Amino acid sequence: MAFCSKCGSAFSTAAAFCGACGTAASGSGEKPSNTESAAEVSDTWKQKFALIEKAGGPKLPKFNDLASGERAKAIFNIWGFLFGPFYYLAKGMWKKAIVLTLLVLAIILVLDMLLGDSRLSIITNFIAPALFAVRANIDFYKKAVLADNGWW
Repeated sequence: MAFCSKCGSAFSTAAAFCGACGTAASGSGEKPSNTESAAEVSDTWKQKFALIEKAGGPKLPKFNDLASGERAKAIFNIWGFLFGPFYYLAKGMWKKAIVLTLLVLAIILVLDMLLGDSRLSIITNFIAPALFAVRANIDFYKKAVLADNGWW
């Protein structure tokens, strides 16, 4: 565990920058192979990461302490909603793209068995985009700040 020289927040030693304020991590100068560098992450992402930190990290235990606008910024990603697995692939999170795609397919198969074809298209047209939209910010936070690009 390392501490930010600017704000004092704790972050992973493998992280390229502080998730709370966006300050580049100091040290050996080597960038870990599976993280984004501070220069590659926009100010918008730094703000989203700060909100996730304010909510207590990726599990969001203090999520209800955020204002409603902050909640939306922390948890919803419009690009994840529109492009789903392709957005994940563009962000270098191919493992999570595979897992979420398989999860969506499993949900659709179960719903198909339960509901039949008549109501399925309405529900499935929303399930996949919604799942990718609410997971994208948390998953990218885990990749960039915590250096965790695992399967889930």
